[in-house]
Amino acid sequence: MTTNSTYQPVHVVGGGLAGSEAAWQIAQSGVPVILHEMRKDDASGKVTTDAHQTDGLAEMVCSNSFRSDDWQFNAVGLLHAEMRKLDSLIMSCADQHQVPAGGALAVDRDGFSAEVTKRLSEHPLVTIVREEIAGLPPAEWDNVIVATGPLTSPALAQAILDLTGEGQLSFFDAIAPIIHFESINMDIAWRQSRYDKEGPGGDAAAYINCPMNKAQYEAFIDALLAGPKSEFKEWENVPYFDGCLPIEVMAERGRETLRHGPMKPVGLTNPRDPTVKSYAIVQLRQDNALGTLWNMVGFQTKLKHGVQAETFRMIPGLENAQFARLGGLHRNTFINSPKLLDKSLRMKAQPRLRFAGQVTGVEGYVESAAMGLLTGRFAAADRKGAPLDAPPPTTALGALVEHITGGHLEGGSFQPMNINYGLLPPLEAPKVDEDGKKIPLKERGRAKKRLMSIRALNDLDAWAKA
Repeated sequence: MTTNSTYQPVHVVGGGLAGSEAAWQIAQSGVPVILHEMRKDDASGKVTTDAHQTDGLAEMVCSNSFRSDDWQFNAVGLLHAEMRKLDSLIMSCADQHQVPAGGALAVDRDGFSAEVTKRLSEHPLVTIVREEIAGLPPAEWDNVIVATGPLTSPALAQAILDLTGEGQLSFFDAIAPIIHFESINMDIAWRQSRYDKEGPGGDAAAYINCPMNKAQYEAFIDALLAGPKSEFKEWENVPYFDGCLPIEVMAERGRETLRHGPMKPVGLTNPRDPTVKSYAIVQLRQDNALGTLWNMVGFQTKLKHGVQAETFRMIPGLENAQFARLGGLHRNTFINSPKLLDKSLRMKAQPRLRFAGQVTGVEGYVESAAMGLLTGRFAAADRKGAPLDAPPPTTALGALVEHITGGHLEGGSFQPMNINYGLLPPLEAPKVDEDGKKIPLKERGRAKKRLMSIRALNDLDAWAKA
């Protein structure tokens, strides 16, 4: 790393995961960066968004999970691996503060945020300014990354709309409840990861499982459907993102939907009654390093707070549950990136502005941070007078850029997207393995994913060295 501070600073607006990653990448390249974050504690201890609870950088609001860490067979795990290769601050801090989560990478969210804040605060080329950027960044800022995420301040959001002339696209994002471990009835619940799969921390019993029989499940569905929900008249026609649907919305799509989603019973065996298959299972995932808080997996909800605790205490093992946080709902926003952004995520109408994170139309913590990583590298390269191309579309990073800058169907509406193998150029499924042995037909799809992952990492290495 060089420390040449003769460069003019790059400005990053927003200290979430994307903005924090962008600032780190810029500073690590030897270019000074000013990180603007509007969240700050005032005299009453409040912060300046509806969803955040602290003023820490890279605060994780909805969940503490970065999802699968399996680089060979899972696209988000591949994205993890690519980001680690490129000195990702977010991945480094996540690895340092991971908690048991089976095959997933989950973190102690407070320790994670504190570590990101610490590293950026201590970096000699990073300046953190606690202020809201109301409206477009000043014209004299010639190199800016807007990474304000789904909770962009109204003034800045309106300024972006005025600049682009685009209608604002929005969707609702829901938050899952968190439960105190000591209130979980472990005489009913048990520890086990699905299919006993070990995660990056080596724990094959990372989840707490709460079993339901058919009668209990049916009564629970009735309660979900009947319970009063939070309504937002101003946004009543806004769609939900399918990757973060409230459980009531899933239940409305069919009484069996939850059994085939977050409450599926497959890969789990109740040790107290191993011969009887549970009709449905609710899983809890560790939410902090101490193991005192547990997140209800997939239980994003818009149930009103007054009925949430009552409804969730219908779940066996949670009859006495004490909630550290109840679920909630907030609005998410993103721009029409295929029309507005170029391949280096610059706004075509005003190239001094780049966009990163969920506001671009990627969905998920990892994807948001990944766009921060790339915009940071793009911005630093521009500042040094050596513009950088995006990674090839055969990589997970490059595939996300392709999606948000033109990968949607022509004439169709642009919607948020998690990373998945469908965004990468396909390969033919192999018929034989590396030893020349025939691969069973049902396993060829999995083998193809591994080949696509190997190709991605090789192509990323070549891009990084170019």
